Amino acid sequence: MKKVTSPDAPTSGPTTPRTYRAAIIGTGFMGRVHSHAIRALGGEIVGVAGSSHAKAERFRASHGIARAHSDALELVHDPDVDVVHVCTPNHLHAPLTRAALAAGKHVVCEKPLATDAATARELTRSARERERVAVVPFVYRFHPMAREARARVAAGSLGRVGLAHGGYLQDWFLSPEEDNWRVDPDIGGPTRAFGDIGSHWCDMLEFVTGDRVTAVSAQTSRITDSRGTDGGRSVTTEDLASFQFTTAGGAIGTAVISQVSPGRKNQLFLEVSGTEGSLRFDQERPETLWSGERARTGTVSRDDPGLSAEAARMVRLPVGHPQGYQDCFNALIADTAAAIAGHRPEGLPVFADGLRAAVLAEAVLLSARERRWVDVPPTDEADPT
Repeated sequence: MKKVTSPDAPTSGPTTPRTYRAAIIGTGFMGRVHSHAIRALGGEIVGVAGSSHAKAERFRASHGIARAHSDALELVHDPDVDVVHVCTPNHLHAPLTRAALAAGKHVVCEKPLATDAATARELTRSARERERVAVVPFVYRFHPMAREARARVAAGSLGRVGLAHGGYLQDWFLSPEEDNWRVDPDIGGPTRAFGDIGSHWCDMLEFVTGDRVTAVSAQTSRITDSRGTDGGRSVTTEDLASFQFTTAGGAIGTAVISQVSPGRKNQLFLEVSGTEGSLRFDQERPETLWSGERARTGTVSRDDPGLSAEAARMVRLPVGHPQGYQDCFNALIADTAAAIAGHRPEGLPVFADGLRAAVLAEAVLLSARERRWVDVPPTDEADPT
């Protein structure tokens, strides 16, 4: 059995190697991304479970996995499994995560952790009480330039932060003919655009600034009330969301979330402005960070000799060889393995962050529905790692 450690784990803490024997539940795009990251770590994929044995078998064969399962719970309870990766449609995240924690497994659960905040809180508490490493993949944190932005804000380089703004824009739901399980609220949950990608933007905002959103004033909209080639699926969830917000530190800001903006594929961008400077991160151009002051502007790249230690830790390739989404996922799983081995990697997104996303989503939906400012309830769950 192969033993692995994270090559980028902090030097403090236990050094005993630990195994990373994973189960993957879900055979879609995210299942593939998770499998590549586990293999990049040097971990073992014990088995895969899908919605049918045929889908699991196809995934197994194409990824060189030993076993395929049609029963996800059978795989969850396999004694050879250390970590369960939940990569299913949203409505299955909570029951599978609950079962994995009850079986004593560590968990990496795709967001949303749950489709309601009460269940997300329950799962967060369960992970803490069982002392399991429990991760939600807010992977854009793992771009080196996102870490550099966080380090510069924390160091006071921007002065007192007063404004943050940006958005997350896609176009993959532009046509009314485009349809999938996310449109069904019984499967995807009560929010679509905000829950799917707005949650990533809010996580990036709070991660970079170290500040919390305390109140929101939101609007939601959709471009069509039916989807599918025959227009047969009635739609109730949003294509678009925009919101104003205030933070505990006194900043204000705005964000626009869209899955129907023509030509925009995956543009997550965040600009933060303080009394001394501004920074802008764009996930579609992640190799650089825009930096501005009153007297000058410039661009920071990941070969900058003054890069922060955390940003430098995320640099996996020489500049000129672009790092991207899969590299972020590889770093996330490496840090998950480090946490299982007893380290505490900086910035690992855990179930408490998944709970935070669920609480923000409910506040945004309530604000849009009642057309008023809504206070965001605090979340004080301890870090399960």
